[in-house]
Amino acid sequence: MESVLLIICPVLVAIPLAVHLMTLTLAAWRYRGAEPPVRPFLASPPVTLIRPVRGLDPAELATLASTFKLDYPNLEILFCAAEGDDPALPFIRDLMAARPKVNARILVGDRHFSGNPKLNNVEKGWEASTGEIVVMTDSNLMLPEDYIWRLVERFEPGVGMVSGPPIGRGAENVWAAVECAFLNTNQARWQLAADALGHGFAQGKTLAYRRDVLEAGGGVQALAGNLAEDVASTKMVRAQGLRVRLTNRLYDQPVPKRTPRTVWARQLRWSQIRREGFPLIFLAEILQGPLLSVVGLAGLWSMGALPDWTVPILLCGWYGMEWGMARLAGWPSGLRDLFAMILRDLLLPVVWYATWFGGGLTWQGQAVTRKKSSRTKGHHVRT
Repeated sequence: MESVLLIICPVLVAIPLAVHLMTLTLAAWRYRGAEPPVRPFLASPPVTLIRPVRGLDPAELATLASTFKLDYPNLEILFCAAEGDDPALPFIRDLMAARPKVNARILVGDRHFSGNPKLNNVEKGWEASTGEIVVMTDSNLMLPEDYIWRLVERFEPGVGMVSGPPIGRGAENVWAAVECAFLNTNQARWQLAADALGHGFAQGKTLAYRRDVLEAGGGVQALAGNLAEDVASTKMVRAQGLRVRLTNRLYDQPVPKRTPRTVWARQLRWSQIRREGFPLIFLAEILQGPLLSVVGLAGLWSMGALPDWTVPILLCGWYGMEWGMARLAGWPSGLRDLFAMILRDLLLPVVWYATWFGGGLTWQGQAVTRKKSSRTKGHHVRT
């Protein structure tokens, strides 16, 4: 038995540690030096930006306002709301009135063609869009002036869509910092590493499609085939022999106060989506965090093969590398963020286990399912 453990335990230590180091290195490489300027004389195809809104979080006052500061010569902006009395609409109308030269419209209405309320909301934007590139961007993402340019420049030959996970910033309490730790040096890091290896995955915060690719895939309506539109988008693009690429740098999402319940619910929902969309990849998520490496070291220590200080050394090295990557990228990297990384890793195996027994999904209080319906509510109103 001891001889078997002497084989198994080093493997438990080595594999998660090697994967951790590899993904950190690939993600950090993306942030070496300053971001290069947008390529000169880059073509500027017509772009439609669709921003779905539902309610108005205080943090969204800044993120929605950033929409009107975009520097792109051929841009159409469509704000989509399911209800005419949505609290975000008066604020958006004020922004439109203050910047009348911006080509922006509001579309109101909700056709329940799917079990995904977000898709039901943006579908009218897709139908009204005119751009060669159609971008769907969540309302709580902060958009820098060159946001559209940075998306356009990633449409190289063989690329069907461009995406990018958010970077959480401005955490207002400890649990918000934990959510940022999930978003940043966990999810964003893994997605950057996958993109560096040529296997990018779409993430719903930013979904930028070539119109011809989305039309060939069946339009927005076809994205209802999975629980989340980003999973369906990834599959749709790959089915056409094309790739998903991530932006060179990732963009900020303000993270207001969170409670343990809200952090748990969000992580469980996202975990269920990954399991439903890519089950084999989800199986490997148990390799995240230092748990298996600590178990392997503890096994070797129990047999007298290692001294007492090996586990603390492993943990210091593990989180030291992760902290260094966050520091290099300019992501949140204070002492509270380091504590949040540790707390996140304590939750990771629990979330992974609970995902196999989780219930239904919700988005902003609404159930998300694959079920389709022909029921229509209201008409599309353009303002």
